[in-house]
Amino acid sequence: MRQVFFDTETTGLEAEKGDRVVEIGCVEMVDRQLTGRHLHLYLNPERDMPEEAFRIHGLSSEFLADKPKFAAVAEELLDFLDGAQLVIHNAAFDVGFVNAELRRAKQAPLAERVASVLDTWQLAKEVFPGKANSLDALCRRLEVDNSSRTYHGALLDAQLLAEVYVRLTRGQHSLLGEEQQASDAQSEEPLEAFDFAALALPLSTPSDLERQAHENLLAGLDKEAGGSSNWRKRFSSVA
Repeated sequence: MRQVFFDTETTGLEAEKGDRVVEIGCVEMVDRQLTGRHLHLYLNPERDMPEEAFRIHGLSSEFLADKPKFAAVAEELLDFLDGAQLVIHNAAFDVGFVNAELRRAKQAPLAERVASVLDTWQLAKEVFPGKANSLDALCRRLEVDNSSRTYHGALLDAQLLAEVYVRLTRGQHSLLGEEQQASDAQSEEPLEAFDFAALALPLSTPSDLERQAHENLLAGLDKEAGGSSNWRKRFSSVA
């Protein structure tokens, strides 16, 4: 499967109110292996750069003044993305901004050029319910080195996201080469079936103190999730 890890930097948070894309980073992966192909674009937003946005990504109006406008690179971008699954952290934001730029350039929306969109933020919320799941938080939790991330940068963030995605979907593994993966597969030995029904498992009833400690933990998860946590939703009916 061909995937493209995708990220943007913008002049602000609201595409519908005139904020624009100023940087795009794309990193290609095929069958869970990075191919070395990438696309990195700086764009002239045709407007000023708010100070708040500049503090996030460090891209000034002066730096972007001689960069191409989105319409001039739209075909190059769409050709790179064509037919791939896009993997994006908080996909609604980036897709919304790119679709707004495509409308201005009189181009069809992303959905007509890509196979699908996978949101790693939503995926992370399922894997780590009730936890902080920003890209920085996931890098820390999954031990991905993001020490070079002094500013938000679209290409760097796409590269970090690729590493996070592999670890998020395959445990604590880094991007392994094909030979290493083949070696790991060959070293696995099939396990004999075991009849668990033969075990006499003791049942333990929690004390009132243990029940209260468990409820306090769930309350903390609910607070971080901004509502009922996934754990409570899934197991609230279990007596």
